Order: sequence, then C-alpha cells, then structure tokens
Amino acid sequence: MKWVNKLERKYGNFCIPHLMMVIIVGQAMVFLASMISPVNLIGKFSLIWPAVTHGEIWRLFTFLFIPQTMHPIGLVLTLYFYYLIGNTLENTWGDFQFNVYYLCGALGAILASVFTGVGTSYYLNLSLFFAFATMYPDFQVLLFFIIPIKMKYMAMLSGVLCLIDLLFGSWSMRIAILLSLANFLLFFGGDFIRMVKQEARYYKTRQNWRNQNRNNWR
Repeated sequence: MKWVNKLERKYGNFCIPHLMMVIIVGQAMVFLASMISPVNLIGKFSLIWPAVTHGEIWRLFTFLFIPQTMHPIGLVLTLYFYYLIGNTLENTWGDFQFNVYYLCGALGAILASVFTGVGTSYYLNLSLFFAFATMYPDFQVLLFFIIPIKMKYMAMLSGVLCLIDLLFGSWSMRIAILLSLANFLLFFGGDFIRMVKQEARYYKTRQNWRNQNRNNWR
C-alpha cells in the first residue's frame, strides 16, 4: 500500500479520528430516532440518486448511518461486530489509512448509485469484514454464541455468496458489489493474487506427491 503511505505523508492530518465509532454511534442514533420520529428517516437518509440530483445532497453521507437491521437485538450484535472489526483495523492501520479505506468504499457505493439509482452501505461494511479476515484469518468468533469459527472460513462463505450474486444477480447488484468492494481490491488485490497463486502451487505440489506415492505402491 505504498500509495496510501504517500498520501498519509502529505495529508495525514486530514482524517476523522475513531471513524468507526462515529459510524456506529450514528447508526444507533438513527435507529432510536426512527423509532420515535413521525418522519420516515430511513427513506430520507437512503442513497437515492435521482433525489440527490434534485438537491438532497445529504443523502451522499446519511446513507452510511442507516442500520443494517431494525431488529433491536440484531442491531446490537451487528454494531458490536462491526465495531470490533473497524476498531481493530483502525488500531492496525491508523486513523488516516482506515479513513482512506472507508472513503474508497463509500465512493464506490455512491458511484454504483449513479448507475443503478440506489446505493447501499451493505457491501461497504462487507469490505471491512473481508479486510479483517485477510489480516486476522485465524481470529475466532462464536457462531450463534456456541460454535467457534475462524474469520477466514466466514469470509470464504461470504465470498462465495458474493460470487453467486455476481454470476446470477441483476446488473444493478453486480455493479454495487464490484464498486463497493473496490477498496478491498485496492488494498489487498496484490496480496490476494499472491495467496491464490501460492495455494495453487501448494495444491499442485500435493497432487504430484500423491501421484508419486501411488506409483511407488504399484
């Protein structure tokens, strides 16, 4: 990530400290406000490109604060999970680099809304999960509070689901996935390609070893 390091040397002071906490608190406040407000806040805050072009510029920012779920227990678990992920990434990268990563994903979601008409932060949040799983693949969480599972396996499952959406989903969904996950490719594309090549070489070596052993037993 040499390009990010260069940006940080020049503009390192221009960032939002503890950005993930800002996002988490913002989503909690929107959830609480939507419970008591007579106005449909979710509709007002959603990223709808035609509305943006008609002057509702705030939607370019407020869509980031729309909760992923409106179920209270689900919201608490989701906010905690993404706080854990985001806070760890911030501590690892520093505030500036985390800001760049998040901003690139947000810009991707906005650009997707230009083509599709509607934007979402779902795949942006998923990009945080992919980044965490790439950096901490053996970190364990309790699935359903019972089953211990490593992040890399959860990321693989999510990656497969994204691939299915890319192959069989609508063009709007494909654009949203590709553009919103562009930040992950920018930060980890090279590492991901090297990992795939390494796994391919390992698989080939293992197959050759198995074939050789079979021949020796004949």
